[in-house]
Amino acid sequence: MEQPLVSIVTPSYNQGAFIRATIESVLAQDYPAIEYIVMDGGSTDATARIVAEYAGRLTWISEKDRGQTHAINKGFQRARGQYVAWINSDDLLLPGAVAGAVAALGRSPQVAAVYGEGYRIDREGCVLGRFPATEPFNLWKLVHLSDYILQQSVFFRRSPIEQVGWLDESLHYTMDWDLLIRLGKQFGLAYVPEYWGCLREYAEAKTFSGGWRRVGEIRDMLQRHTGSRWGSGFWNYGLGELQRALKDTLECRSPRWIRPPAVLLSFLQYVATAGAIMMILRHAQGLYLDRWASDKLRWMLPAGAGEVTIRGVAPDHPRLRGQQLRVFAEGRELGRWPVGPGSFELRFQAPPGEPRPFSFVVRATRHKRPKFGSELSFRRQAFVLETAEWGLCR
Repeated sequence: MEQPLVSIVTPSYNQGAFIRATIESVLAQDYPAIEYIVMDGGSTDATARIVAEYAGRLTWISEKDRGQTHAINKGFQRARGQYVAWINSDDLLLPGAVAGAVAALGRSPQVAAVYGEGYRIDREGCVLGRFPATEPFNLWKLVHLSDYILQQSVFFRRSPIEQVGWLDESLHYTMDWDLLIRLGKQFGLAYVPEYWGCLREYAEAKTFSGGWRRVGEIRDMLQRHTGSRWGSGFWNYGLGELQRALKDTLECRSPRWIRPPAVLLSFLQYVATAGAIMMILRHAQGLYLDRWASDKLRWMLPAGAGEVTIRGVAPDHPRLRGQQLRVFAEGRELGRWPVGPGSFELRFQAPPGEPRPFSFVVRATRHKRPKFGSELSFRRQAFVLETAEWGLCR
């Protein structure tokens, strides 16, 4: 059987220090049907000489562009593959990534893209650890709170990108997040627990040098998708940037004679802002990493219509006995159900209309707190969520 062609694009500009490793990571893939395109913005360093060593094994285009996002779009529009991806000229694909992604896309024909796990690496390519944010697909969190998807591990179907539109060339820092939101809302994404990519972290990298300009772009991009200018996502990333800025000012720019108290103050502000970020990440949606749901859970499904099914577990706990769940959407109650103890399954109809992304809230009448001393948390635990999804006729 003929295997689908996968087109991989690398945008490049003066990354001669890293691009050889990037190229090698793509050409070393064990999947036979790969089209590799390097879109260079007219580099003046050693990039052209390095790429020339791989003549015949990739397509090399060097011309002026309007930045990274424009270069990726040009590469995608030139690409012939049924599946497409991009890997930046300082990042890496891991062995077996393309074959794993093609297999995953074949298993999930309804989704627009698949994504996996990945590693953080330093300037020299040494592994610093797992990319810590990755988790199974959660559309509400992606739209409202954080970009937990490692771009270096994402592989797209070309057709859905053509339907929702290419990368937004007005975006410099969040073009991948914006595209993932648009695709996630319309088609959904699928998580695969396999390691596919590496993100290189160093001071000059775009993610680490964006500062308040990056935070402002995050705010404006999320406002387009949520309607809220000061939503949870803004505070999540804004507090992180405030933390970094205060640390730099107090520890590196304060006069030497006040450096010791400044370092202490820097530590205190770090603890305070880290705590605030943790509170936002933990409580904004009402869903925790161990799948406990709060007494108010916010959820979003990709575009669809008809019946919704929620599956979960109501633990046998004195404070949870007599538990009742109520679902609200568009300002009205869609149903209420007594649940537990044990597994449960709820079914209800979404409001009628054309298929569209569907947001709803699940409210619980009872909750418990974690056992004192088991964790430092203010969590309200109401039930354990297993799945919330459209019925068979999405």
